[in-house]
Order: sequence, then C-alpha cells, then structure tokens
Amino acid sequence: MTNPTATLLIFCPDQRGLVAKIANFIYANGGNIIHADQHTDFAAGLFLSRIEWQLTGFNLPRDLIAPAFSAIAQPLGAKWELHFSDTVPRIAIWVSRQDHCLFDLIWRQRANEFVAEIPLIISNHPDLKVVAEQFNIDYCHIPITKDNKSEQEAKQLELLRQYDIDLVVLAKYMQIVSADFIAQFPQIINIHHSFLPAFVGANPYHRAFERGVKIIGATAHYATADLDAGPIIEQDVVRVSHRDEVEDLIRKGKDLERVVLARAVRSHLRNRVLVYGNRTVVFE
Repeated sequence: MTNPTATLLIFCPDQRGLVAKIANFIYANGGNIIHADQHTDFAAGLFLSRIEWQLTGFNLPRDLIAPAFSAIAQPLGAKWELHFSDTVPRIAIWVSRQDHCLFDLIWRQRANEFVAEIPLIISNHPDLKVVAEQFNIDYCHIPITKDNKSEQEAKQLELLRQYDIDLVVLAKYMQIVSADFIAQFPQIINIHHSFLPAFVGANPYHRAFERGVKIIGATAHYATADLDAGPIIEQDVVRVSHRDEVEDLIRKGKDLERVVLARAVRSHLRNRVLVYGNRTVVFE
C-alpha cells in the first residue's frame, strides 16, 4: 500500500452506537475507511475494534488526530492506540545460543515480509556475533548472572533507548526478564515450546519423548512479570508419532517456533493485536 494510513485500536465497555461514533469521527473529517473489524467479549462486557483509514484527504493533521479522538474516547471509558502505516518500527532481537529464530526473522525482514528495522541484537552469550556481522547488525554481548542481573538489565534498557527501539523480540533468549524491566519496557514478544507447564526447565523434548506425547507446539506471547503466562498472540501445533525420535521432535519444534514467532511479530507490526487484560484479539 503506497498511501499512508492510520489505524485505531480501541476497546471500551460495550454500549449502543459505538461503531457509528467511531466511524462518524473518521467520516466527518474526510477519511476513507479501508478496513474495519470488531469483536464483542460478552463475558467481559467489552467492545473491541480495529479501524484503518487513508490519510490522503483526511482533514486533521497527524498531530491533531489523537487529541481530537480523545474527546470522543474519554466519555466512552475507552483505551486506545493510534498508529501510522509509514512509521517504521525498530526491533531489538535478543538471543542466547540457538540461531533458528534469529535467522528466520532477519531473512523475513530482508525479504520484506514485514516492515521494520533490526539495528540491534543483544545476547547473554558471544556465540551469535558472527550472524550479526554477516548482516551488518550491531551485536551487544551482555552476560547475565544472578548477582549482576539488575546492573546488566540497566545496560539493556539504556541500549534500547540509544537505538530508539520500539519492540524487543526474545528469539530463544534463555533468561528471565525481570518484572522491573518489563514495567519500564513492556513491548516484548517471547517464543517458547508449548510443553509448558508439564515439562519445564532443561531438556523438555527428551521428557516429552519419554512421556510419549502425540502433539508438540509453540506459543508466542507478550512478556509479563508472570513467567510464560502473558497474553498469547499466536500458537501452532504438529503431530508426532512413535516413529519420531527426540531429534525429530526438536526439529519439528524449531520449525514451529520460527513460524509462530514470525506470525506474532508480523501481526504486532501491522497493528493487528489488541491486548486487554491477559488476553488478545488478533484481527485478521
């Protein structure tokens, strides 16, 4: 799409006339809606919506859209976000030693499967520096121990500020991000296998193999202070059989992690994910 657009993500207590009020705000200012989607969570009593419109011919300059819409949203008790399609987000990818998700995200970004810049890779190990050098991405090795975690996370936060990072992707970063860090930088997507909580810790595939599991999967979610329990963005599964060895489970698991993480990152970057409570609506 060559013409820039604005996207509004909004949720509020369900009530009559919400669609009309939001659409009329755009229409009254000369906007042309090109995508509109909505969902009502009856159990929570919430209305959730994503509306995208063209900025060409829209009467309000960009810096006045949010203040003008705020006058409508405030009486509705709404929480909302406004995004512009020609704003290019900047991603920091965090890794440890596994490279499959890192390579996949870089490849997809270079292939223009999603629009973003990847100026920074942070790792608690030096192993993947060669990958960063291969793609001319800055690589920062920040070792983490129980004793230096607070100090090192302060360095990580400073790097995110220096590089003007909008989103952190934990691409198999095998460290727990502290609640204090997440409070200061909440835009974090994590990926992990879906054996949790049954098979936690080291060697989950070996223990799943011993248990004779028939389905393996992967989950991408926003990071929260509650470990691996944040709002889920994307999941997928694949069947395994008695003929599969541990190595087959690991290979299939890595394939799932690549695809699931890429889908989650793409949905986030396209402003299609609306988080409410510990849940998400992902508008297709």
